[in-house]
Amino acid sequence: MKQVEISRNSFLLREGMVCNNLYFLEKGCLRGYYNLDGKEVTYWFGFENNFITSFYSFISRKPCVENIQILEDSTLWGISFEALNQLFDIHNDLERLVRIINEQYYIRLEERLMAMQFKTARERYEQLMETSPHILQRISLGQIASYLGISQETLSRIRSQA
Repeated sequence: MKQVEISRNSFLLREGMVCNNLYFLEKGCLRGYYNLDGKEVTYWFGFENNFITSFYSFISRKPCVENIQILEDSTLWGISFEALNQLFDIHNDLERLVRIINEQYYIRLEERLMAMQFKTARERYEQLMETSPHILQRISLGQIASYLGISQETLSRIRSQA
C-alpha cells in the first residue's frame, strides 16, 4: 500500500475516471456525490478507519459516475486493483478480508436505501446523529441536507425542533 496525502477541497476521483485504487482512510473526511442536473447529490461520507473507493468502477473497471471530494486534509493508504489481485493470488486469506469489506459496504448501502424509502426526514436525521454525532462539526449543513435527501431549510427546521 502507498500513503497518499491529499489536501482539503481536492478530488480523489472525478466522474468519468476509472477507479484504480482501494483506499483506507487513516485521517480526514471525504464525501461521494453525483452531479444531477447541475446539482450535487451527496450519497456517502467517509471518516477515519473507512475503506474508500468507487466500488462500481473499481470492481467493473468501467468509468465511475461519482465524484469523491476531500473535505479535510486527509491521509489515505491506497492499493491498486492489479496489486490487490496479485496479493489475492499469494494470500488467499486476504480475499476473505476484502469480501468482508464488500459485505460491510453492501449492508451500509442497503440500510441507506431502506432509510430513504421508509423513514421520514426527521428519522433519517436522528439516525445520522445516532451513528455519526461528530458529523455536524465536520460536514457543511448543505452537504448533510443533500445526504438526507432534504432541503437545507427542512434540515434547519428539524434541528431547531430537536
